[in-house]
Amino acid sequence: MLFDSHAHINNDTLTDAKREALIKDIEASNLSYVMDVGFDLESSLKATKHAAGLPWCYAVVGVHPHDAKTMDEEVLLMIKGLTKKEKVQAIGEIGLDFHYNHSEPEVQEYWFRRQIQLANELKMPIVIHSREADQKTMDILKEEGAFSDERCSWFPKRKGAGGVLEKDARVLLHCFSGSRELGQQYVKLGATLSVAGPVTYKNNRKTQEVVQAIPIEYLLVETDSPYLTPEPFRGKPNKPPYVEHTARRVAVIKGMNYEDVAKQTLENAKVFFNIE
Repeated sequence: MLFDSHAHINNDTLTDAKREALIKDIEASNLSYVMDVGFDLESSLKATKHAAGLPWCYAVVGVHPHDAKTMDEEVLLMIKGLTKKEKVQAIGEIGLDFHYNHSEPEVQEYWFRRQIQLANELKMPIVIHSREADQKTMDILKEEGAFSDERCSWFPKRKGAGGVLEKDARVLLHCFSGSRELGQQYVKLGATLSVAGPVTYKNNRKTQEVVQAIPIEYLLVETDSPYLTPEPFRGKPNKPPYVEHTARRVAVIKGMNYEDVAKQTLENAKVFFNIE
């Protein structure tokens, strides 16, 4: 009934025993699907293995801006090779992170562009990480054709608010932390927004305003586990079953039934990731 659109079952802090326990927790929950999202070459490979072995798991492959310094053309070629594996549905998470700058900004920008170019070459959805880089992220996405008419033509139009067919660029702003106005700009360009545990925090009015303003047809829910744990488990490691708390908070903010939010965000994610 629920789709955790962004998680890290591949997280390198998990021992084999903890990962097995996590998988059991997921299988005992009301989750239908989980996207295991790569952040470097090794984690992307792990995600493909989890997708191949777990019926509810799908993979996203790519290199996070933190790890852009590990990139070269050979790594990019290996990421491209992973896209041919079973149940690999998108390139990500890629983007810019000017909060930590674990990789130099110029290096982040270069490999962000190269991975967008790869996604365009393969006609695949893109999962974006953006922190303290709102304008630069949007500028690069536009410059690299992520919202171009050509790219939008590769994907079926989606049902927007009121059932109206809208263009779909298959660009996902994961754990969206921008303003309501920025979110509305992205949706007009054909993007999708995902919200995570922070939407449950009482003082996070910014994300709550985004959820209020953006039609449910353009929203996904996620955990980004093991990070960004929602209330009431804040302070503990996050895990995919906790996405329920994010979906319940979205329902309250939008004045909707929880079941309707769960169903709609699941369908939105299936469409975005091309899952039958």
